[in-house]
Amino acid sequence: QVQLVESGGDMVPAGGSLRLICLASGDTFCLSTMGWHRQASGKERELVAAVASDGSTYVADSVKGRFTISRDNTKNTLYLQMNSLKPEDTAVYYCNADQHHDDRCGDLEVWGQGTLVTVSS
Repeated sequence: QVQLVESGGDMVPAGGSLRLICLASGDTFCLSTMGWHRQASGKERELVAAVASDGSTYVADSVKGRFTISRDNTKNTLYLQMNSLKPEDTAVYYCNADQHHDDRCGDLEVWGQGTLVTVSS
């Protein structure tokens, strides 16, 4: 099973940029699709973006054109580049990874602890 640790959350002004980083460790051969979710206060968690092992990406309409997801498989690292940030982007951002269906990999899905992004107006 892999473990995920996010970093990069901060307070930034509207219009600013931020890059979130998720470092995977442990049984990184288990990594399949990875993504970022966010949860704002009083709202449900939502998918922001995801990237498959082959590099295919998916981005939510709410952040399309502003956020870019990428992964470096050699470093077992997932990134979320966030530009033109809006106050509505304020949330706790969670790194997520699906794991291959393998007896060595345990849970099918793992989560990081979250990192807080606050966009001020």
